[in-house]
Amino acid sequence: MRKIILTGFMGAGKTTVGQLLAKLTASEHADIDSEIMEEQGMSVTELFETYGEQGFRDLEHQKLKEVVAKEAIISTGGGIILKPENRRILAEEYPVVYLKTDPAIFLERLKGDTTRPLVQEKTPTEIRAIFEPRIKLYEETADLIIKTDQLTQIQVAQAILAALESGK
Repeated sequence: MRKIILTGFMGAGKTTVGQLLAKLTASEHADIDSEIMEEQGMSVTELFETYGEQGFRDLEHQKLKEVVAKEAIISTGGGIILKPENRRILAEEYPVVYLKTDPAIFLERLKGDTTRPLVQEKTPTEIRAIFEPRIKLYEETADLIIKTDQLTQIQVAQAILAALESGK
């Protein structure tokens, strides 16, 4: 069993890569957003409408504190790094892997997305304005950065395992 924490912007593939890593390592997979939605019985959009972004971030923080105690592959939400206390928790639990994705790729993946309230009905310029301030936070939080642009999701998972095995 392994503990790996995946971060990155929306559309970076954290959930899919997390599921693949869990299969490859016979580990449990914990997806923070999915667990919150299941417990609350609402989609992320509904959670934002009900509690606002700050309320959702508080739920996210509580869930992060729960899941880091598990030996699991953990997929975080794209905004988990916004709260300093979350970055501190992530720094204590490692390795944290930042799935670094070129904005052109995640913009294509997010086109027409109705499940992520921060990007719904936003232009590429507006989405970049959300993403760009986060780059430094993702990089500072990460123990390992994997550039995903030219890789399939299984190649990303394999690159993570290879880098961790070699101690990079």
